[in-house]
Amino acid sequence: MKFKVINDGPEKTIALIFDKGDEVLSTLERFAKEQRLAASRFSAIGALEGAVLGYFDWERKEYDRIPVPEQVEVLSMNGDVAFDGGEPKVHAHMVLGRRDGSTVGGHLLEATVRPTLEVLLVESPGYLRKKCDPETGLALIDIGA
Repeated sequence: MKFKVINDGPEKTIALIFDKGDEVLSTLERFAKEQRLAASRFSAIGALEGAVLGYFDWERKEYDRIPVPEQVEVLSMNGDVAFDGGEPKVHAHMVLGRRDGSTVGGHLLEATVRPTLEVLLVESPGYLRKKCDPETGLALIDIGA
């Protein structure tokens, strides 16, 4: 993955260009840690050789895995980066387009880039923190923190 700061104003904007074979979530989390991102939002388009998305099962408090073992277009990827236990944590959702025009979407669990993923990330001057929600077991943004 390569990146370039394209705006260094009060809201810093960074273009991240993922390469073929990059694992999206782990690469983005590593970048967030290296850059000490604390309150970011991002969107992306591109293509993947495959992915695993998730749907949160309220009763079990776990994600049902949705395997997508095929070449797909990333029609939309949106998410945020916020502190969780003192470390930046990425939360992302994706809508993927299949060859036949159908779509599948959900919470991003795994994805491998092919040939590229273009991410625009905006770091805000404020800070977002996550804390564990006892009802769901999920780390959710605590707007008051």
